Amino acid sequence: MNYIKHLTGFFDKLVHDYDLNPTHVSLYISLFQFWNLNRFENPISITRDEVMRISKICSKATYHKCMRELHEKGYVIYEPSYNPFRGSMVRMVNLSNELKPLRKKEVTQLKTKQANEQAVNKNKTSDKQALVSSINIINNTNSINNVNIEEQAKNKKNNPFKNYDPLCHPELGEGKNLENTIPPEMSNVIAFFKEKNVTQIDAEKFYNHFQSNGWLVGGKSKMKDWKAAARNWILNSEKFKIQNSEKIKPNHLHVPNEKNYSEPL
Repeated sequence: MNYIKHLTGFFDKLVHDYDLNPTHVSLYISLFQFWNLNRFENPISITRDEVMRISKICSKATYHKCMRELHEKGYVIYEPSYNPFRGSMVRMVNLSNELKPLRKKEVTQLKTKQANEQAVNKNKTSDKQALVSSINIINNTNSINNVNIEEQAKNKKNNPFKNYDPLCHPELGEGKNLENTIPPEMSNVIAFFKEKNVTQIDAEKFYNHFQSNGWLVGGKSKMKDWKAAARNWILNSEKFKIQNSEKIKPNHLHVPNEKNYSEPL
């Protein structure tokens, strides 16, 4: 038993059988798998539940309908068993005989027919349009995209603001610097704080605070200008430092400086 010739004969017969659908094919492949497990012995005993599970058929009515049609069309010989304790018998019909070798004259005619069809299709298509397989087009497109991505990564590494397209960042507008994008880079924030003579620690506090709340002002509104927010942060931090520097003096307590703690209150 040559199972390759058998399957080839099945699919060759299937091409010319327009009454079968994917459910028939799934059922037949499941029966073929049972036949393979039984080392291609005829007949084989099957159970409906196992065949339905392998063929992914959920309806019993669909199963019986497809099995009956495969039997009527000569793909299998089905002998149902109405005993629940005894499996049904299926005899697989040898379909390797369906393959009929072509003669030399038939091969020549087939090649001539294919050449004529290609010529007709070429005349119908535009002169500028080439008959290329779609998978080749996809592969070429993917290759071009990969090259472009690599070039863009190199350009961005050398100059992150090169080839700036305002359409890609409509929120910035025409002519604005990409350094104002939100969220900004940590390096840009540190450089801005150094320009304002503020320590790097304050810059990191500013960045971590707004990075944690999604760059929202007041926890509600989306930030539009991080530099303006940084300037407010610097002003508020300076006010906070001034308030902390004004410590409460001991003389503010309404008690004498030399109190005798042995006296009762």
